[in-house]
Amino acid sequence: MKQVTILMILLTVLSCRQKEVVNGKVQVISHEGKDASCPFITHDATGNMVVSWVEQDGSAASGHMYYAVSNDNGYTFANPVMIPTSEGVFSHDENLPKLLFKPDGEVLALFGVAANDERNKYAGKVMYTQSLDGGRLWQPARPLVTDTAGYDQRYFDMALLPGGEVAAIWLDNRTTTAAEGAALYYAVTQQHEGFQQAKTVSATVCQCCRTKMYVAPDGDIHLAYRKIINDSIRDMVHQVSVDGGKTFSAPVRISADNWVVNGCPHTGPTLTANSQGLHFAWFTMGGGQGVFYCRSVDNGNTYTQKESLSRSPMAKHPQMTTIHDQVLVVWDEPVKWGNDFNNRIGFQYKSAEGNTIKEGILTNDSSYANFPVLTAASGHTALMAYKRRNGDHSEVVVQVLDLP
Repeated sequence: MKQVTILMILLTVLSCRQKEVVNGKVQVISHEGKDASCPFITHDATGNMVVSWVEQDGSAASGHMYYAVSNDNGYTFANPVMIPTSEGVFSHDENLPKLLFKPDGEVLALFGVAANDERNKYAGKVMYTQSLDGGRLWQPARPLVTDTAGYDQRYFDMALLPGGEVAAIWLDNRTTTAAEGAALYYAVTQQHEGFQQAKTVSATVCQCCRTKMYVAPDGDIHLAYRKIINDSIRDMVHQVSVDGGKTFSAPVRISADNWVVNGCPHTGPTLTANSQGLHFAWFTMGGGQGVFYCRSVDNGNTYTQKESLSRSPMAKHPQMTTIHDQVLVVWDEPVKWGNDFNNRIGFQYKSAEGNTIKEGILTNDSSYANFPVLTAASGHTALMAYKRRNGDHSEVVVQVLDLP
């Protein structure tokens, strides 16, 4: 009898611990047998969760964008829908294709394609396609930049503005300085006419890392990216516009890592905001190595001392979101499995002030999972999507996270 009682107590304790673990339902939403990558999460005009990704056949380097809609906060998804005018999209997880739904029923897909040019054989272009009827019919894709001097655009982001238009940023070869690096451009849609009045907001930007744009609840537009400083330092900086994108503050380093590297890290920053300010995460090999975190309580004038998020020095590709004023950060990191290395996804769940509530691993060490993205869901839940290896193919997986 005593043994049974002890067993029941142990089971109860384990059950309580399991409720604290932020693992939830896991499902594959891409097509079986296809190479799927580049997951991205957004919401449609009615608030339903939408996950987009890229699929390709065999060894082809390009394919089509697909998306699937969930009307129950990520627990189930409708059948995938192909965007036919996205043909040729280049499947690059850092140069991540994105999908956004405007309140007026328009849907925009922004994606990169290969554009080999004699001035740069590795050049790419950013294309976009529009649907004016909620995704039923799509207009032919057109380039984000039509200036013939612009032969290389990539590493873009876009976000919905308070007035219902969409803003985009991207890296562009059209720079006015001889120093190394790309220019960062900014443009906004005008009703159904697409992106208009592009302008430069920064120069000497690292040419190969994701850019991040975040529109705060108060309408401020925040930009984060890796900048080349003094010709050799590649550190993360932040800019903000408090006037709807008319002007942006000067770039300010979120952390003086002083990472000197003559190469491309291929891992960009992430940021979010809550009642306690701005929260940032990024990868660096300056002043330590791995994924780090800091925050700003004065809209980017000053920043806290950075702190390490991951135990692995090779953790990369952080993403974060705000959930009921708390902050969830995820990233990917290598893990030894047998005689080889796999990849797994780690996390930290932080209080509004940035204190760690919980940390751990979200995927099995026996699988190969990377490039996570996430968004807040209903209640204390979040939806995460990531790429996972399955034999000779990769697949897009979504996972509901139940948070304490």
